Amino acid sequence: MPTFVDQTKIEVQAGKGGDGMVAFRHEKFVPNGGPAGGDGGRGGSIIFVADSGLRTLMDFRYRRKFKADSGENGRIKSQYGRAAKDLYLKVPVGTTVYDFNTNEMIGDLTKNGQELVVAKGGRGGRGNIHFATSVNTAPEIAENGEPGEDRVLRLELKMLADVGLVGFPSVGKSTLLSVVTKAKPKIAAYSFTTLTPNLGMVILPDGRDFSMADLPGLIEGASQGVGLGIQFLRHIERTKVILHLVSMDPNNGREAIEDYKTIRHELASYTKDLSTKRELIVATQMDIPGSEEKLAEFKKALAAEKIEEPVYAISSVTHQGVDKLMQDTANLVDEVEAQQAEAVPEETVAVKEYKYKAPKADQFTVEKVDDHYFVIKGEGLERLVQRINLDHQDGVMLLARKLKNLGVDEALRQKGAVDGDDVAIGDFNFEFVQ
Repeated sequence: MPTFVDQTKIEVQAGKGGDGMVAFRHEKFVPNGGPAGGDGGRGGSIIFVADSGLRTLMDFRYRRKFKADSGENGRIKSQYGRAAKDLYLKVPVGTTVYDFNTNEMIGDLTKNGQELVVAKGGRGGRGNIHFATSVNTAPEIAENGEPGEDRVLRLELKMLADVGLVGFPSVGKSTLLSVVTKAKPKIAAYSFTTLTPNLGMVILPDGRDFSMADLPGLIEGASQGVGLGIQFLRHIERTKVILHLVSMDPNNGREAIEDYKTIRHELASYTKDLSTKRELIVATQMDIPGSEEKLAEFKKALAAEKIEEPVYAISSVTHQGVDKLMQDTANLVDEVEAQQAEAVPEETVAVKEYKYKAPKADQFTVEKVDDHYFVIKGEGLERLVQRINLDHQDGVMLLARKLKNLGVDEALRQKGAVDGDDVAIGDFNFEFVQ
């Protein structure tokens, strides 16, 4: 059975926009017949799609970086470059997406087919058809494409099961799941716990069905992060019904009522109070000699705690009481679904589409690193330089005017720059001239 991956970190990089083109019409009898350079195409975005056929985030364990294609550069004859195709990545239903650096939730994919844009492709650069003026009718100016978003994301999967099996380790959760579904969990007499949640479908003779998850055994202190508890409590968040299994094995050295109260405390102490979820109490391992006496003591202890819920006595080995439990579980799932439908007529999931926002170019710093060498830093300014095509003199002159208008020349003078000093902005180097 593959390891269950419920949290992973990946990097997504949307495609760069295509560069604008510098070109001119060359028609018969029309020398230099005006600008005709087309715009670059949009870069590909990266989009998550919820797929009910996936159960884990295993696909992201061995491949951590995803990059969309860049847009095509602009062409001659005023033809635009082709936009790149968006990159669609399938994730399991129940995946929540967070920005890794800020921990901000970007979206929650809870429906099959739901889409979420996580990195927006860069816009294409403008060709020289956009820069013609009455003064400069044949401009050799074009823009480079905008870079696509580059983001680090944290993906978290909260298993979407209708029914969750909770209880101490080795109370029979995996065994019950294997009996009522076609799931094949690894079962052994481990004193710690199942390490991976298992999921199966229960199909009743009347045609009803529901999904059931065997959630790893909790231990005392799980809600505070002891053991693996916090990881697995999150899977209980979305279950509609809890089956709380309590072992009736008289030889396990534990009090049934204390086991029950400990698990209830952990559910109540989690960041979201999970003890409010509808619950059926299930006494397991009733095929073991002495279990009837322990069940009687357990019921008596529940009554003393003023807990009047019915107790379902079952044995997954002999199938005693299992059919009745499954029927009543299905009834309770139907009841909870009806209540949820009344409370929220139509589930709406707020997702956030991130759009590229260029940082301001007028926010920069000037650093003198040597007697005649200065470095200018500022994300917006560096992107401005990237955007302007400097292969043509018109582009260089355009950049010079923009730098002067932004106050770069004045800032350099204040730092002591003189004619002939070298200045770097990102990968672009130039000589300072007063």
